[in-house]
Amino acid sequence: MPITRNYAHFLRLIAACTLFPLSVAAQDNWAFQPVVRDLDTPWAIAPMPDGGLLVTEKDGRLLLHRDGNTSEVAGVPQVETGGQGGLLDITLARDFDATRTLFLTFAKDQGGGSGTALVSARLSQDGRTLEQVRQLFEMKPGSRGGRHFGSRVVEATDGTLFVTIGERGDRPAAQDLSRHNGSVVRVNRDGSVPQDNPFVDQEGALPEIWSYGHRNPQGAGLDLEGNLWVSEHGAQGGDEVNRVRKGANYGWPVISYGRHYSGAKIGEGTSKPGMEQPAYYWDPSIAPSGLMVYSGALSEDLRGDIFVGALKFDYIARLSGDPLEEVEQIKGPETARVRDIVEGPEGAIWFISVGEATVYRMTSAD
Repeated sequence: MPITRNYAHFLRLIAACTLFPLSVAAQDNWAFQPVVRDLDTPWAIAPMPDGGLLVTEKDGRLLLHRDGNTSEVAGVPQVETGGQGGLLDITLARDFDATRTLFLTFAKDQGGGSGTALVSARLSQDGRTLEQVRQLFEMKPGSRGGRHFGSRVVEATDGTLFVTIGERGDRPAAQDLSRHNGSVVRVNRDGSVPQDNPFVDQEGALPEIWSYGHRNPQGAGLDLEGNLWVSEHGAQGGDEVNRVRKGANYGWPVISYGRHYSGAKIGEGTSKPGMEQPAYYWDPSIAPSGLMVYSGALSEDLRGDIFVGALKFDYIARLSGDPLEEVEQIKGPETARVRDIVEGPEGAIWFISVGEATVYRMTSAD
């Protein structure tokens, strides 16, 4: 895994100067540097171009960590906390440097139930508050129960926004185009519906839906060609990585490589005409979380590889090849319940360890 001589020198300077020194994983391939500790159920991270870091905590707090100090950002929308719900994903707009725009997903109280919602906001110049908070989308109808909100937001190369939504524990709803449950939706940055969405002109279908038949996609990212990939939770077995295609049906709960927690068979088997096969699946389940496709900025050997966090077995999966295969398990004390994983603006890999209540920065140990 090649790494430039200047960057290796830069890492040594960081290790010498920082309060949190680098540690090396047991397999000696990766070096970990803690960035911020003592977090309370962190869910998502957004490294900033100026070196700062934004972190969401599920109970509704948005934190800014910069220059060794951590402070709470005001102005976050009211979130519904309970079960898997709360303040969830954060993504910086591609033009964040110029506009200070970011996107948040969260569980919203909808009266008698709750559902995944998306807002845009502007981070004030001093980082103390969110301004111009605007709701762009909320799923309908809301439902009771605290399961399967999704929920990642990804800005596509054309500036539209993809949001992943779980089926909220209502399995048949994932095949119902009149509901947002179990879908990936696509909206414009002003919240309007793109007219090239696949179901815009289909009677009875919600126009925001881009793909459907998902169970609970909690990881999402673009590959180097701009295609959307998601990682999603199966039941007992059958966790999946999928390349998301316009209008495609990913099969839940009609097909799956897993079984119900009771041991009973799911649906009709593992395949059916008109339903997509996963690009990769795990059995037993690893409880996949964040997903990132690496640019190759610090290592051409890793260019295009997919990194997926595991909540269950405490590691980061590296997937590569065609067909896709799990080629490495990055595992150490730092990888306890990995919730989110992203590439930072400098090319390092940043991830959340819920088990360690810490955000880490990971680089090649070469």
